[in-house]
Amino acid sequence: MSNALDDLKSRCLSCNACKLCATRTNVVFGEGPADAKIMFVGEGPGADEDEQGRPFVGKSGRLLEQYMAAAGLSRYENVYIANMVKCRPPENRDPSEEETDACLPWLRGQFRCLRPGLIVCVGRISAQKLISPDFRITKQHGEFFEKNGTLMTATLHPAALLRDPRKKGEALLDFMKIRKMAEEKGLV
Repeated sequence: MSNALDDLKSRCLSCNACKLCATRTNVVFGEGPADAKIMFVGEGPGADEDEQGRPFVGKSGRLLEQYMAAAGLSRYENVYIANMVKCRPPENRDPSEEETDACLPWLRGQFRCLRPGLIVCVGRISAQKLISPDFRITKQHGEFFEKNGTLMTATLHPAALLRDPRKKGEALLDFMKIRKMAEEKGLV
């Protein structure tokens, strides 16, 4: 991890900008190589993530890693993974706008340190916050957008795929598009 990213993480670990700090076990800052040019952004940590202090490590994380592997991507080699909020919302509820706004400076700091060429929003919450407030995940996943000079896309959240396995094929196609675009842009 770069010095700037290390510094950002150390400051984030003591954050108390919103009420989620009162119920967290661990801050889930993010992980991956500091030179990753692809960044995945989910909504927030779940119970497993809160316990381990790492993003996407439960059932959803295992499924996400399978899709990444199918596309030649890895959190250990070429992808950095983070979330909109760094602390677990109780009962795995969606983070509130107040909570995402409180955490946004941390995510922006991660963007500044990493300078990703491609941001992949994992699910509706991050897509609506980062791409467009009226983003329709079921209709627009797999489409690419350019925002402030950065290429962005969204894919279906692995938790949604676990609830509705019929959409797994759609998600796999998203990951193949992500790989193709990453190759075209020289990001992998």
